[in-house]
Amino acid sequence: MAKYNITEKKEKEAIYRTLVSPKLMDEMKEKILNIIVMQKKYKDKNYSAKQLANDLGTNTRYISAVVNVRFHMNYSSFVNKYRIEEAMSILVDKRYQDLRMEEVSDMVGFANRQSFYASFFKLMNMTPRDYRIQHTKQFAQKPTAKKAKRKKTDAE
Repeated sequence: MAKYNITEKKEKEAIYRTLVSPKLMDEMKEKILNIIVMQKKYKDKNYSAKQLANDLGTNTRYISAVVNVRFHMNYSSFVNKYRIEEAMSILVDKRYQDLRMEEVSDMVGFANRQSFYASFFKLMNMTPRDYRIQHTKQFAQKPTAKKAKRKKTDAE
């Protein structure tokens, strides 16, 4: 029988994370949210942590530290989370039902369809196509009160 050297993965404590004061982290968190979410920079394929750091007058290590500590994920996952949330809205919106996945992917800021699918699956545990199918079926099955009333009157 083969022996495996299995050790528990230890979480590394990056020293630069402790160099940023909690007050400064909170301030930077708000600024990051303002730029990424409110200004919708997550839609920009080319907007990097480096560009964010330049816009905030800091460096990428501080950006990384704040995102890791305050949001419990890395910069890419943080940005992709907002892209996926917007994609989910687009996928179930009747106005966009004719869009191909590549077009949805492009609208929310992914560089290509593959990274869109991988990120979507990682967050939602299903493909964007499956999500669209599942949620459009749900909305189609729920008759509105007026339709239900009409069906009842037609039957009488």
